[in-house]
Amino acid sequence: MKMLSQRLVTAAAHLRRSRRRGAEARGTLPPLPPADGGHPFGDLFLGVGAMKAGTTWIYAVLSTHPELHFALEKEIHFFYHRYVDDRVLSDHYRLREARNRYLFRFDPKTANIDRVRLNLRWINSYLGGPVDDHWYRNLFNQRRQQHFACDFSNLNAHIPTEAWPRIAASCSKLRVLFVMRDPVKRLWSHMRFNLQNTGQIDLLEKWSPQNYSAYARRPDIWENGEYGQILQRVCGGLPPENRLILFYEDLHADQRGTLRKIEHFLGISPGNYPDDLLNKRPTESIKRPMPDFFPSLFAKDVARIKSEVRALGFTPPASWG
Repeated sequence: MKMLSQRLVTAAAHLRRSRRRGAEARGTLPPLPPADGGHPFGDLFLGVGAMKAGTTWIYAVLSTHPELHFALEKEIHFFYHRYVDDRVLSDHYRLREARNRYLFRFDPKTANIDRVRLNLRWINSYLGGPVDDHWYRNLFNQRRQQHFACDFSNLNAHIPTEAWPRIAASCSKLRVLFVMRDPVKRLWSHMRFNLQNTGQIDLLEKWSPQNYSAYARRPDIWENGEYGQILQRVCGGLPPENRLILFYEDLHADQRGTLRKIEHFLGISPGNYPDDLLNKRPTESIKRPMPDFFPSLFAKDVARIKSEVRALGFTPPASWG
């Protein structure tokens, strides 16, 4: 699970916290909307990647929108747990995450006690069980009048085609967002991010081209850039009205225009996003220049991926080469 910088989380959440803080302190929030008959998840907005393609930036910005509710955890991984690997969200996994990511992370001198209390209530739900539909719905139990519950788990890109109609049937409305980035730049960013987080960034100064290629082709890195395969799964399981496919390059060429496109897709009102929030770059790795030989290591793979994307009806930006 990727680590969000504390500074980003604080900045991104400031606006939505300020809208609710007074009501929380008074205990006057309205009750959680009931489950919609056979649709336990209600209206659900899933961001499914790709990793290192701007999803954390989108999360940080949209988490300030008053019609969207994000749980304490950006990436819950519930559907990946259910349909791909049930070791994710095991008791051990959740205990480790609660210890490392949520507990003892606040400063008693500056923290808002009502916010800490609500966060601890969420952690209690997260550590509960069994991990089923009720468990997942309960993670959004602080949602009030917001239109969508939102979950941005990049692992959901690997959910099999046949799972998507089942997920949609459990929602009164399902919306899924997938963002693609230049395959070589995404790969380079992902490698640097992983090496930095594991304290191995200096290996980039020592590796041969063969070492670079072997590390980049690790499944946990490589499969996040297999856009053709991911699109086949998502588009094969969901009709067009349920999915929005974007390119990272278009996102940052026209940030506000792309955000309006996402809002239109969701059917929500335009948000008011401060420039300083739009200009932040979350989870940015240490700057290291890409070696000149790096693109050539994956040229055939990139040509194939671009061909697969085009065959599915999407046109990659010219900057992809």
